[in-house]
Amino acid sequence: MTALSVSTSSAASLRADALVIGVGKGPKGLVVAPGAEAVAEAFEGKLAEVLSTLGATGAEGESVKLPSPAGLKAALILAVGLGEPSDEGYGQEALRRAAGVAARTLSGVKKAALALPAASAEEFEAVALGGLLGSYSYTTYKVSENGKAPVGELVLLTDRKGSKDVKAAVERAAAIGEEINRARDLINAAPNDLNPKSFAAIAQAAGKEHGLKVEVLDEKALTKGGFGGILGVGTGSDNPPRLVKISYTHPKAKATLAFVGKGITYDSGGISLKPAGHNETMKCDMSGAAAVFAAVVAAKRLGLAVNITTWLALAENMPSGSATRPGDVLKMYGGKTVEVLNTDAEGRLVLADAIVRAGEENPDVIVDVATLTGAMMMALGNRTFGVMSNSDELRNRLHATAEEVGEQSWPMPLPADLRKGMVESTIADLANMGERMGGGLVAGLFLKEFVADGIDWAHLDIAGPAFHEGAPFGYIPRGGTGSAIRTLVRFAEDTAKS
Repeated sequence: MTALSVSTSSAASLRADALVIGVGKGPKGLVVAPGAEAVAEAFEGKLAEVLSTLGATGAEGESVKLPSPAGLKAALILAVGLGEPSDEGYGQEALRRAAGVAARTLSGVKKAALALPAASAEEFEAVALGGLLGSYSYTTYKVSENGKAPVGELVLLTDRKGSKDVKAAVERAAAIGEEINRARDLINAAPNDLNPKSFAAIAQAAGKEHGLKVEVLDEKALTKGGFGGILGVGTGSDNPPRLVKISYTHPKAKATLAFVGKGITYDSGGISLKPAGHNETMKCDMSGAAAVFAAVVAAKRLGLAVNITTWLALAENMPSGSATRPGDVLKMYGGKTVEVLNTDAEGRLVLADAIVRAGEENPDVIVDVATLTGAMMMALGNRTFGVMSNSDELRNRLHATAEEVGEQSWPMPLPADLRKGMVESTIADLANMGERMGGGLVAGLFLKEFVADGIDWAHLDIAGPAFHEGAPFGYIPRGGTGSAIRTLVRFAEDTAKS
């Protein structure tokens, strides 16, 4: 894994395999960003001209390599685009993305120094996190040796006399980034390796490593407890379901959060089998569980003064002679009954059980995270997750938090009129399907039915940004992304401070 460090050495004197600088788009063309003064001097003031000649514009995502001139210890210069600055500078997200581009471009390099235009501790944290996330690669199943290893070390350069706050920011970035990359590993794992039992074992190992209390309910305990939703989804698989509870407590905590994650380790659609072309990436249907798992571990590593109880609702949705059928009625945890009209609307069933169970412990807030609906992707695309809530204040707060940490989100409504179709089952309290139009909102309304009175609850539908199938960009790789983890950690951090 890529190491992070901080140095007060000058860009000219630090020995490294590569030196990364930032360039932006100015009103008259490419401009060299602050932090690159030593490099500009080494090019005798013609750095912008040289880069422009090579076709660089300073646009976000660009990268241009240059041989290092005399006067610099680094062997290579890498200029990365930051885009157009605002009056306040380039912004933390631009820094994150530029550092991510640099880390990806420099794969195979042992040591790279980052001289990007970071001034505050928060900006240094953005650079560190972007670099760590950008260096990520998943090679578990690779047997060939033709790929390049991730960059070995990223050194953040600072000219600040007292760099303790910068070092603390980089350490925070390392804790969050390493847990995001852990979640990415889980999401990218093949479903024949990651199933409910093995996921639960990974959670237990992490709990032992970091001092978290982990409880696992197996199929016998789930049956005894009446968790009909989780059992109903998992009954068609040879890999039985699990409900995992991970508890983090802090002696100075004044609030308790509950994070609930959808953990369908593979989703075939069940008896309502998905059509051809829709199964290949369904190993990612446990991204919500991976997100809440990573968030609670990160919170523990950061020592946040808040209590967090995390619930991983784990099942494999498969068709077989024992699978739940369309038309079956499940008795959910807590007693409500649900007519299953479509077995591919399974995520809401496992989440419903976990939400009821989480509510029994009276947390101040419940936040569930799930790759829940294709309808949310149709509404918001592949890079934005939807935020729904029974509290306008909580919904707006989570949206603002996501935007603050660089995760694209959008607040979504829960229209009361869409509830009608869902509650019109003639034989059960609810159906697991409602109107086709607004399907993402219907799913949110279904979950709302299982939230205890008096508890603020929010639902993050990360179906779009959880798994990226295109070319890498910024600090986002192909495959699992770790969507919503930064939002959850910042939300927990803000709760601890309030």
